[in-house]
Amino acid sequence: MSQENTLTTAAPKSTAELKQIAAQVRRDIVRMVHAVNSGHPGGSLGCTDLLVALYFRIMKHNPSFSMKGEGEDLFFLSNGHISPVFYSVLARSGYFPVSELATFRKLNSRLQGHPATHEHLPGIRIASGSLGQGMSVAIGAAQAKKLNGDNRLVYVLMGDGELEEGQVWEAAMYAPHHKVDNLIAIVDRNGQQIDGSTKEIMDLGNLRAKFEAFGWRVLETNGNDLEKLIPTLEEAGKLSGQGQPTMILMDTQMGFGVDYMMGTHKWHGTAPNDEQLEKALQQLLVEEAGDY
Repeated sequence: MSQENTLTTAAPKSTAELKQIAAQVRRDIVRMVHAVNSGHPGGSLGCTDLLVALYFRIMKHNPSFSMKGEGEDLFFLSNGHISPVFYSVLARSGYFPVSELATFRKLNSRLQGHPATHEHLPGIRIASGSLGQGMSVAIGAAQAKKLNGDNRLVYVLMGDGELEEGQVWEAAMYAPHHKVDNLIAIVDRNGQQIDGSTKEIMDLGNLRAKFEAFGWRVLETNGNDLEKLIPTLEEAGKLSGQGQPTMILMDTQMGFGVDYMMGTHKWHGTAPNDEQLEKALQQLLVEEAGDY
């Protein structure tokens, strides 16, 4: 049996089901970082809807996992510090047991603060967190698919603060020049980075105009509204194979779903205390919580 035939076959989740999964993933995130008083909840909460949409609706992928990823869509997390959301979504889509989330950032855990391949955790294809490198890796994977006659897509997520890394712009020049049209890059445009707002630290200017000038197709969407996010991801998929890579500029709020975390860089890498955890969990109630 080919790997193409072993991809996830469950019917894509409805938007209502995705919202329930996203609420549960957000519960996972705050519990994981609280348990070890360490981690990055802000960006993880903001990007939850994207990863849930990709893994439970958009991508064709194989939870039994092969590093080669032949015949399946691939996702690369470039801003690896938001590992809590990645681990939760991988676990809840079948890559490893949900109970393993309780080992996050502990000694000898496969779930380190930044994803690493030497941990051999299913779903992790690159070590990430050293910012600026993910799009280059994704381009390489996309070109490999083309060379192998594999028509599946490659997705990569970056933070907006990450765009201050020069390697991003080298990759941004390379992809259109080489017509890497099976690549969908996504920027989490939350306007925040570790020390403050992107506007204050290093104003990014008009990102749409910049990427279009480099030769990308550019879409914009609300990354915290599944009714807008899903059609944008579907449109990006339809644009593949037309000679240009696609960039999605995705507006989110850091800490989305937990009111006291939303919209501030202060929760970039701060864990909630006991009282804050309980408040967050109350705001993220789900019908059938499957907490680990």
